Amino acid sequence: MQSHHIVSREEWIEARKAHLAHEKEFTRARDRLSEERRALPWVKVDKPYVFDGSEGKQTLADLFKGRSQLVVQHFMFAPDWSEGCKSCSFWADGFERMIPHLAARDTTLVAISRAPLSKLEAFKARMGWSFDWVSSEQNDFNYDYAVSFTKSEIEQGARIYNFGTSGFGVEEAPGISVFFRDPAGDIFHTYSCFARGLDMMNAAYHYLDLTPLGRHEQDLPYPMDWLRLRDQYQPSAGGAAIS
Repeated sequence: MQSHHIVSREEWIEARKAHLAHEKEFTRARDRLSEERRALPWVKVDKPYVFDGSEGKQTLADLFKGRSQLVVQHFMFAPDWSEGCKSCSFWADGFERMIPHLAARDTTLVAISRAPLSKLEAFKARMGWSFDWVSSEQNDFNYDYAVSFTKSEIEQGARIYNFGTSGFGVEEAPGISVFFRDPAGDIFHTYSCFARGLDMMNAAYHYLDLTPLGRHEQDLPYPMDWLRLRDQYQPSAGGAAIS
């Protein structure tokens, strides 16, 4: 942690106002970026996908639940894993209670993973989540949207993650994909993001960004080495120490 000048309240206000100008500049730039994102071209989805969900077999159209917009959280959980990815779980803890608010704006959010439905439902119960989570184990959805990779692709170092900008060392990767369904029932892929593009969706990280220590990950071998599933922190309640 860097050293800080200790100043009067009046001096702090002046420094804060100078920083506020930069924050406003960032906000305006973010608004422009959001407008540009909404103006991107779309791709029609013609391939049929059938998922296993708590309501039985469901098509991609079914996942919309009658709404026009669908946000898919690509949750890392391979068929042979015993539990879901801790990082994806970190994000899931954040969006768990957003579902009704998104629905009020004509948007459905669903998590999709390749693990069988029985594993998804067991892990969902363990974590106390209520969002919809379906299995793509029997279709190519994860591969088509570049969040799952074959062993040969990994071994060859194929650069197919994040729009071909990088490889990925394991068979599952995180991401978000967005779809729109028009009144005629046609479905379009409108947006996807990966890697640091997911960062803005994690409210906990952005709360930490407001603090003097920030995310305090600078000295870790890997930025998220500190992270655990919510039920694995020690101590489990109150006063959790930072290791």
